[in-house]
Amino acid sequence: MLFAAAEPAAAGAIVVAAPGSLDQVVDNLRNFLIGLLVGLATLFLTIGGVRYLAADGDAGEVERAKKSLRNAAIGYGLAMLAPVIVSVLKSLVG
Repeated sequence: MLFAAAEPAAAGAIVVAAPGSLDQVVDNLRNFLIGLLVGLATLFLTIGGVRYLAADGDAGEVERAKKSLRNAAIGYGLAMLAPVIVSVLKSLVG
């Protein structure tokens, strides 16, 4: 009988599994892109809301708040379109 001793991984070593296919890589990229866009849009939405509440009638600060809220809406729109963009890129790559 032969026994093979498994060696423990080095402390602090990061093990990354290789993707199985190009489809998996594209799906992972899409999910990362959606998460990033939603996170940034939520940040802009929060900043815009706080600025709007703290504006106290100052026209310049209200405009900055509106710009932040507009950027948040654009970010959420891009997050919703990310699957479409990735599918177009997938069809271009093959």
